[in-house]
Amino acid sequence: MNLDHAILTIILCTPLLGAGVLALLPERDGAKTHHIAALAVTLLTFLFTLHLPSHFSAATNAGFQFDQNLPWIPSPSIRYHVGVDGLSMWLVVLTGLLAPLGVLASWHSIRARAKTFFVLFLLQQVAMIGIFIALDLFLYYGFWELSLVPMALLIATFGRTENRRRAAIKFFLYAFIPSAILLVAIVWLYARTGTFDMPTLQALAAAHHISPNNHALWLCSLAFLVAFAVKVPIFPLHGWLSDAIQEAPTAAVMVLAGKLGLYSILRFSFGIFPEQSRHIAPLLIALGAIGIVYGALIALVQNDLKKLAAFSTLSHVSFIALGIFTFTVAGVDGGVFQLLNESLIGAALFILLGLLYERYGTYDMRDYGGLAARHPWMITFYVITSLAAVGLPMMNGFVGEFLILSGAMQSFARHHIAWAVLGTSGVIFSAAYMLTLIQRVFYGKTGYRPDEVQGWDLTGREHLELWPLAALFLVMGLASPYWTRAIDTFGTAVADRPQSFEPVHLKHMETETYPSPRASAQHGAFVDPTLAAAAQGQPAPTTDKGAKY
Repeated sequence: MNLDHAILTIILCTPLLGAGVLALLPERDGAKTHHIAALAVTLLTFLFTLHLPSHFSAATNAGFQFDQNLPWIPSPSIRYHVGVDGLSMWLVVLTGLLAPLGVLASWHSIRARAKTFFVLFLLQQVAMIGIFIALDLFLYYGFWELSLVPMALLIATFGRTENRRRAAIKFFLYAFIPSAILLVAIVWLYARTGTFDMPTLQALAAAHHISPNNHALWLCSLAFLVAFAVKVPIFPLHGWLSDAIQEAPTAAVMVLAGKLGLYSILRFSFGIFPEQSRHIAPLLIALGAIGIVYGALIALVQNDLKKLAAFSTLSHVSFIALGIFTFTVAGVDGGVFQLLNESLIGAALFILLGLLYERYGTYDMRDYGGLAARHPWMITFYVITSLAAVGLPMMNGFVGEFLILSGAMQSFARHHIAWAVLGTSGVIFSAAYMLTLIQRVFYGKTGYRPDEVQGWDLTGREHLELWPLAALFLVMGLASPYWTRAIDTFGTAVADRPQSFEPVHLKHMETETYPSPRASAQHGAFVDPTLAAAAQGQPAPTTDKGAKY
């Protein structure tokens, strides 16, 4: 076994072991022991994630790489199966990058109960990495549920107002109730197929061999989609977003919205339910376009900086949803690339908002004004982040938005183009609310809070947080093919899947087509040659007369 076979397990276990070590370290008032230890663990994890892009093959038919498939529980058949492809590889690297930045952003804001904070923060990183690499549905669901607990506790314990517990409960209920329905759908899939293995389920779906009952498939696909759509969130399932973002500490809010839900839609909804996903795509495109405009307009009238950022996030993730549901190569590639961009831009914006709050103790824009002369470096990073967010050419946001709109315009349905035109107006509105933020906070007459409190410009630690993000905005805009080469292997596969499938009716399908749970328990998940050939559009291998699958 070489490093390629073990690297994902190493990446997953590093923050898990780090959380255990931090839990054992004594906590002393005023000491930065847990801050330093958490920074060391997250930096080590990030270094391990860099092994992935340096050894990743962008070949179209490379499939899942760095995979590890080991038996875990014999009955039901659950395996420790992990791997990455063009979709998940960069998301693992992104998670590794944001974690040390989150620790640096918490250096002064987290003073009391630092042990609790950083243990929960590292457990959240474990859950996110596990979601991105899990290729067994049961394993994935375990990480999916794990991601709810640390985040809810971080909001409830370290929120900034007395509303924090209400926001945490709201977030937990919004995410947990659809997740319970998701578990029912996963169990139904196992009952039909005898496996939790994602590649096997994808092959069965491509051959139309999961179930002959279309109504049951539709209900199962909706259970998956709703659970993921709430976590994105897709309009109008965003009721938890504003409260959670207002209360969550900066390090937590950097990873709160978008990534997990959108990845899960791309991986599981598109992979297991390709036909149902295409049929419901017009509705999701419409909701995406509405969410773009709605989020941007609500952000435009906000006085609270955190609320502005919350509805800005809704607008940006809706833009990604519009792109991926076009089922075009450009749309899917642009959606995945924009998912990376939105995460980086959102991280920079929330760090910058946190720095203002550390200095002046308020998120109300009406209390600010005239800070440009006092904070020249801070205004510089605000402008750079704003330009990336609105999609200035040569910045990373432009590439993602251009690909998404190009994909929407290539769509075969005319109403898709109409929704794309509506969504394009969100680009104008985003420029309006970001430039309004800069004008109200940094220019004009000095507000009463800057008069009362003498703030300071960026420190060396804060420069260390922001320069890597600013550099990535430019590099990802100028050298985007370095990222999109890997992403395109996934986008091409999604777009090339047929838009409809001929139903396959097999005699005695229940007993002859599906591996039983008992067989799966004994032999593990498998892809039989006939189903694998059907998934790849090749003729089935010849078998003896009367042979079973």
